[in-house]
Amino acid sequence: MNKHSIYGLTFDQLTAWLAEYGHKKSRASQVWDSLYRKRVTDFSEMDANKECVQLLAEHFVIQTLNEHLKQESQDGTIKFLFKLRDGDLIETVLMRHKYGLSVCVTTQVGCNIGCSFCASGLLPKKRDLSSGEIVEQIMKVQQHLDKAGLDEHVSHVVVMGIGEPFDNFKNLVDFILVIKDQKGLDIAARHITVSTSGLANKIYEFADMNLKVNLAISLHAPNNELRTQIMKINRAIPMEKLMQAIDYYLEKTKRRITLEYILLKDVNDRKEHALELAELISDKRQLANVNLIPYNPVDEHSQYQRSEKASVLAFYDILKKQNISCSIRLEHGTDIDAACGQLRSKQVKKEAVENNPGQQSTVT
Repeated sequence: MNKHSIYGLTFDQLTAWLAEYGHKKSRASQVWDSLYRKRVTDFSEMDANKECVQLLAEHFVIQTLNEHLKQESQDGTIKFLFKLRDGDLIETVLMRHKYGLSVCVTTQVGCNIGCSFCASGLLPKKRDLSSGEIVEQIMKVQQHLDKAGLDEHVSHVVVMGIGEPFDNFKNLVDFILVIKDQKGLDIAARHITVSTSGLANKIYEFADMNLKVNLAISLHAPNNELRTQIMKINRAIPMEKLMQAIDYYLEKTKRRITLEYILLKDVNDRKEHALELAELISDKRQLANVNLIPYNPVDEHSQYQRSEKASVLAFYDILKKQNISCSIRLEHGTDIDAACGQLRSKQVKKEAVENNPGQQSTVT
């Protein structure tokens, strides 16, 4: 039997599953508490009766991720490279902020969105992660903190790792339901942010679900021509459709939205781009914030360079003068492979060369 991760079950799903075998809801509470409060790593450590523990062990596993590599930055950022049971690699990042500890999780093995500046898309999508594999990334980071003897807890989660979260929608939703459950990890919905490259139909669906988490849109350009040049998804979902979906989300949820904008030198960072962006979102001033992001150079995308600091500040000033809410993202882990997907792609290339010493790696 191919056992699934027990982390993939929401509390209601766990309760219903145990009920099928004659167990009361109180038993599900015991299991849930063992998983997320006591953070056991083996079924034998659970505070539940022997029959229940044996049943769970027959059908589920707790650990599906193994730490393959870890990089620690001088600023406290830690990037984990986890190996899955099928041998695939994913990245998870722990970041320290003044307001708490934030974890960036991955939702897919590889990515098919194909943003031309992004390291995550260097390796095509192989599969979606299960909800359990996404939850376990949080658990592995928390267990790392526990083992270090640190009385610290993951307080914030950003779904901005490898992959397009809305392309793995059901597992994403189950993940959110698990981590914000007050009986377990109890990560506040307002501390969870999901980033999408702009899958409009899923933005509508996400709005209707009213999960009360934050939404960020990878915009990165003020017009169709430029966005299509750097993000091929814009061919299928042009900005008109994306803006309509954003308007629906804002009207439906009344929640603020973040528009992410990576600044690429002499590509999308000029004065005219800032003015055009301000005009594009002028009707969303009350509920939209533009997050300007310094570019992390990627060897394979050498056509792009980081914008000069003066250009970043000038872009910021123009938006502010147009009464657009705007911020510049603080950088984390600049002394390690900070770009999302970069550590994974480098490791895959390294292993490809090691396994074929007489051949040049074809991973690009």
